[in-house]
Amino acid sequence: MHVMVLGAAGMVGRKLTDRLLADGHLGGTAISAMTLFDVVTPAAREGERIEIRTHAGDLAAPGQAEQLVAMRPDVIFHLAAIVSGEAETDFEKGYRVNLDGTRGIFEAVRHSEAAYCPRIVFTSSIAVFGAPFPGSGIADEFHHTPLTSYGTQKAIGELLLADYSRRGILDGIGIRLPTICVRPGLANKAASGFFSSIIREPLNGREAVLPVTETVRHWHASPRAAVAFLLHAATMDTAPLGNRRSLTMPGLSVTVGEQIAALREVAGERVANLIRREPDPAIDAIVSGWPERFDAARAQSLGFKAEANFAEIIRVYIDDELGGRLPG
Repeated sequence: MHVMVLGAAGMVGRKLTDRLLADGHLGGTAISAMTLFDVVTPAAREGERIEIRTHAGDLAAPGQAEQLVAMRPDVIFHLAAIVSGEAETDFEKGYRVNLDGTRGIFEAVRHSEAAYCPRIVFTSSIAVFGAPFPGSGIADEFHHTPLTSYGTQKAIGELLLADYSRRGILDGIGIRLPTICVRPGLANKAASGFFSSIIREPLNGREAVLPVTETVRHWHASPRAAVAFLLHAATMDTAPLGNRRSLTMPGLSVTVGEQIAALREVAGERVANLIRREPDPAIDAIVSGWPERFDAARAQSLGFKAEANFAEIIRVYIDDELGGRLPG
């Protein structure tokens, strides 16, 4: 099996690659080759029995998608995108990368040689939904009314994925990821970045800035859960999806205050006190338009699972990034 990861240099892409290399198989089928692609060259990897190729390029550039699809990967994980904050501030770049790049891959598959229908796992977002929201959890049937350019780009991607799958051009499944928390490494340009930084920085003995009130509620899952979502989406039977090819992934609905309380429970008062409140109206305006609760019963019925509480999400970060120990 040949597996391709688009966006392989990103955090989730790296963790997905690590898991695939560690397992050596996908859905019981041995992986013989992996192609890792991003706008920057993904880190070199070594596979005992897996041929690994790394490529850097612009997915939306003429001919790039065709070159990638010509390798005829059996499974394509499409994680390549610019994040919400950057897509909102740079309108043209957002549509070029998040929409044109996505359609380019789908079109390259359509124009490829006969008898080629890869599984494509498309990472969408809960940002496809917009206010006004129902008081109960938002189910997959809720209408798409995104309030950001990023959400709009992902919503269009979902529609394209469903149409190309309906026509038998590809076998697609879209997974709407919760905000991934706690993200390791440096902060990115995502408006949601503070959800991770207020946990990550204090756990590493550094001050963190909280730009919104503690009453802000959001939907979360860990990087470990995100990788599990991707692997299950790549191997599950897509027949039960019918023409509704995108699913909202399970997660946890918690307030910022509940995040901080979980941090205090896991790491103590001294760590929780490293959070400094500094309101940012621009970030607050973006986040306030995001949905807070979801009904992921459809995804759960198909085998997708996430964490049970936010303390568990914090412990995943400690286990995976800090060697299971708190610094100092």
